[in-house]
Amino acid sequence: QVQLVESGGGSVQAGGSLRLSCAASGRTISTYAMGWFRQAPGKQRELVAAVTTGGYTEYADSVKGRFTISRDDAKNTVYLQMNSLKPEDTALYYCAAKSGNYNLRLQGKYDYWGQGTQFTVSS
Repeated sequence: QVQLVESGGGSVQAGGSLRLSCAASGRTISTYAMGWFRQAPGKQRELVAAVTTGGYTEYADSVKGRFTISRDDAKNTVYLQMNSLKPEDTALYYCAAKSGNYNLRLQGKYDYWGQGTQFTVSS
């Protein structure tokens, strides 16, 4: 079992930056691909970014060039650096872990999920 706890949510003005963290416990994340997902009010949950065990990354088109996902396996933590934030980035952000470095965009393939952290961008 892997327990995931997100932190770093809050409120920021448009154009600002913020970093979310996802701390894992129970097992090492070094053997898991990790992803950040988000769900805005009235919308489906969507992939924001994912990183494989080898460091390969994938991003949603809407965040490419603005967000960066990274992992520190020694700290059992995954990060999401968010720059040039827009009001449409406002959502509940979830961290997730999956076995296997494939199907990164399919949330149904992720094995473990955090509770989420709320993040609001004001204009």
